[in-house]
Amino acid sequence: MTKIGLEIHCQLTNLESKLFCSCKANYREFEINENICPICMGLPGTLPRLNQEAVKKATTIAMALNCSTPEKIAFFRKNYFYPDLPKNFQITQLNIYGDTSIGGTGSILVGDKKIRIRRIQLEEDPGRLIYEGSSSKNQITLVDYNRAGTPLVEIVTEPDFENPKEVRDFLKILSDLIENLGVADPTLEGAMRADANVSIEGGTKVEIKNIGSFHDLEKAVHFEITRQESLNSRDIEIAQETRHWDDRRKITVSARSKEEDLDYRYFLEGDIPWVKIGIDTRNELQSKMPESISSKKERYISEFKIPSQVAEVLSSDKFYSDLFDKSFTQENAKEVANIITTDLMGLVDTREKREKSKLTPEHLKNLANSIISGKIARNSAKNALHEIVKTGNELDAVIKELDLGNVTDQLKLQEIISQVINEEPQAVEQAKSNPQTINYLVGKVMQKTKGKADPSLTLELLKKNII
Repeated sequence: MTKIGLEIHCQLTNLESKLFCSCKANYREFEINENICPICMGLPGTLPRLNQEAVKKATTIAMALNCSTPEKIAFFRKNYFYPDLPKNFQITQLNIYGDTSIGGTGSILVGDKKIRIRRIQLEEDPGRLIYEGSSSKNQITLVDYNRAGTPLVEIVTEPDFENPKEVRDFLKILSDLIENLGVADPTLEGAMRADANVSIEGGTKVEIKNIGSFHDLEKAVHFEITRQESLNSRDIEIAQETRHWDDRRKITVSARSKEEDLDYRYFLEGDIPWVKIGIDTRNELQSKMPESISSKKERYISEFKIPSQVAEVLSSDKFYSDLFDKSFTQENAKEVANIITTDLMGLVDTREKREKSKLTPEHLKNLANSIISGKIARNSAKNALHEIVKTGNELDAVIKELDLGNVTDQLKLQEIISQVINEEPQAVEQAKSNPQTINYLVGKVMQKTKGKADPSLTLELLKKNII
C-alpha cells in the first residue's frame, strides 16, 4: 500500500508587510535584493515584531480546514545553515508544549475521502536561490533575499493519499479554498508550493522537494512510487532521504539524508513572547469568513436551478463567483452562469487577461438580459462579450458598431425564410413528415443572418410556411 503525505507552503500574499518587519510582503515588484532591511536580514541588534494580521489570516485558514485553534501560540527557532536563510535559522512553530501552532488537527474532504490535517504552522519564507550557468560544471548559485521573511503558512497532512491523482485533486481544492478566503493568491509564482513524503508498504519515507508546480508534483510522486517499487522488487533497501525533482530529466535525484527534528536544535524564540488568541478574536474571525465554496454551489443549484456541474465550476473560482454574485438577478441567473462558464472563461483564462479585462458586472447583467429579451442572439452575444472585455464599451454601442442586433423584423425575416425554402426543397419535404428536421432549416436561416435571426420568431415563421 502506498502512503503519501504533503507539506504545503502557502504565502499570505494579500498582506502588506512581511512576518516580522515592515518590508513589503509583495516582493515580486522589486529588483533583486531591494526589499530587505536589517530585521529580515537578521543583523545583530535587531528585533522581530510579529505581524498581527498574519496571525489572523493564518487562523482563518485553520478554521476553514476544520482545525483546532489554540488559545496560545509560540514561535521557535529552527537552526540550519543554507544560503537562502540570512539568519542561519528560521522562525517557525512546533508542537513541543502541546498544540502551540496556529492550527491543530483538522480535515478536508476530497470527493468522499477525508484527508486529515496534522497541523498548520505560521513561519517566515526563506530567500530564493537563482542558478545560472549552462551546465553543472560552470553553474553558479545566486541568492535573492527579497522573499526572506514573507509570511508563510505550512499545512502538514497525514499520509492519507494513495495515488498521485488524489494529491492533485486535494491541491486544487485547497488552492480554491485559500483563494476564496481572500488571504492569498495561489496563482502567483511561488505563492503555493508543496513537498511530498512518499513510502510504499514495508519501505521508509522519502521526501521530495524543489517541485515547481502541482502538475510536476503529480509527476514527481508517480516517478518516486515507481522507483521505490523497482528497488523493493530487487530487495534493495530504500534509503530515508530528501530527493529533489529534476524537471529537465523528469526524475527525482538524491539531495541529502533526511534530517530529524533533533538535527534542527529547536528552541523557543526568546524575542517573540507567547501570543494569546482569545475566544472573542476567534469568534470575530469566524463571523467574517466568506461563504464556503460548497455553500455557494448548493445555493446556485437550489436557488437558481443551475446544473450541478456548472455550479461547481462557477463556485470554485473566486473571480468568477464574485462576478456572478454581482451580476445576477432571479430572472437572469442561469443565463449569467452560462455566459461565464461557456464564453468568458475562454476569454480570460490567465491572470494577465483577467487584469486587463474591462468587463464589469453591469456589462454582464445587460448582456444576459439582452439575450433573454431577444435583443441579441447567443452567437452575436459572444462577439459582443469579446469586444466588451477588450474595450469596456457599453453593450448598446457594441451592438450598433458591430451590427450585432437580432433580426426581428417579420417582413425581412420572412424574405430570408422564403429564400431558404426555395433553396432546400428536400429538407422542407422532410420537415413536413418529421418536425424535428425543421431545425436544419432554422440553422440555414441563422447562416444567412450571421446568427442574428431571432430563434423563436424564425421557428414560428418556418412552421407557418411549411405545415
